[in-house]
Amino acid sequence: MSTEITVPALGESVTEGTIGEWLKQPGDAVAADEPIASLETDKVAVDVPSPIAGVLQEHRAEVGDTVEVGAVIAVIEAGATGAATNGEEAGRKAEKAEEGKETRAKSDADVSASQTLSPAVRRAVLEHGVDPSTINGTGKGGRITKEDVLEAAKKKDDPAPAPAPSPSPAPAGAAPATGGRNEERVKMTRMRQTIAKRLKGAQEEAALLTTFNDVDMSAVIEARTKYKDLFAKKHDIKLGFMGFFAKAACLALKDVPAVNAYIEGEEIVYHDYVDISVAVSAPNGLVVPVIRDADKKGFAQIEKDIADFGSRAREGTLTMADMTGGTFTISNGGVFGSLMSTPIINPPQSAVLGLHRIEDRPVAVNGEVVIRPMMYIALSYDHRLIDGREAVTALKIIKEAIEDPTRMLIDL
Repeated sequence: MSTEITVPALGESVTEGTIGEWLKQPGDAVAADEPIASLETDKVAVDVPSPIAGVLQEHRAEVGDTVEVGAVIAVIEAGATGAATNGEEAGRKAEKAEEGKETRAKSDADVSASQTLSPAVRRAVLEHGVDPSTINGTGKGGRITKEDVLEAAKKKDDPAPAPAPSPSPAPAGAAPATGGRNEERVKMTRMRQTIAKRLKGAQEEAALLTTFNDVDMSAVIEARTKYKDLFAKKHDIKLGFMGFFAKAACLALKDVPAVNAYIEGEEIVYHDYVDISVAVSAPNGLVVPVIRDADKKGFAQIEKDIADFGSRAREGTLTMADMTGGTFTISNGGVFGSLMSTPIINPPQSAVLGLHRIEDRPVAVNGEVVIRPMMYIALSYDHRLIDGREAVTALKIIKEAIEDPTRMLIDL
């Protein structure tokens, strides 16, 4: 009996996706709940599982096609015996071996048999022809990340070089050899297209303005140095800088509600909670998973949430639910070495806090010039909703809380 495979629900307000990759080809054996395709949505890659065990009969969409929720994308024939499907698989592998593609066939079989690899990792394994069983994963729980695959591919493609022979002298009058000038055209992923549209839309619709300040990080660095070992021992997580800024932002957003609000039509929507979107770098672009109720969480839980988001972003396992909502965003360009920037808001939010690198600079303290670890911070905001006084006040509250972390404990 044939069963049609349809595009599953993709999350709130998401009605379509793009076929990013077929994980199974016509004639392949498929186990129940085994992914057969990877769909790229506006925010994440989503696996489409098979509801039954059988053999994939046909694709009804091609890679790159846009498909709506509920659309039929494949057909599977149920009831195929294991022996028959194993024979077909062996036949296909033999054909590939005759064509000199033993390594890629092995990788393809390994990927098909392993359901723990994310779509991004599977794609990298197949593209580079590496054996995932030989890779030591550095992700959470030993999972393989895309970076692990790329490192394995680099080692495979760059063996130890043999001693180079002495070059022969060039003929008199010969022109020196020059390197090639190549170009490569790669279609933008759906996620990258969406990021481009949203950021450009934010610039065109919002009245964007950025205010700056600088922060003396001495107190936070001292606190981390003093308590990092105890913190890690008790909570099994490192004490980072982001937890301090998240809690400082919560103080500011409570005192200046407009910075935690957004415009919807002709109304302003205020929130009595703080859901902080944290910008995280993923293989396909920047994603912003949300720390729910950050104002009610302690440092340890915030740090655990951030670490989990970072790990799952690298593995490609973040879900639509992880990135839905958010009332305010924190983006840390300092991890890449940025000194100063003007971040763009994440619609429909009205403000974003930009963090930057810490560096020793001379500053005046009590009439004396001293060297302190300083960081520039920036608050970009929608001037249609947030006045300059409110934006400056909010950023000043964050600065004061970071320079005197006790304020975060006694809610000042």
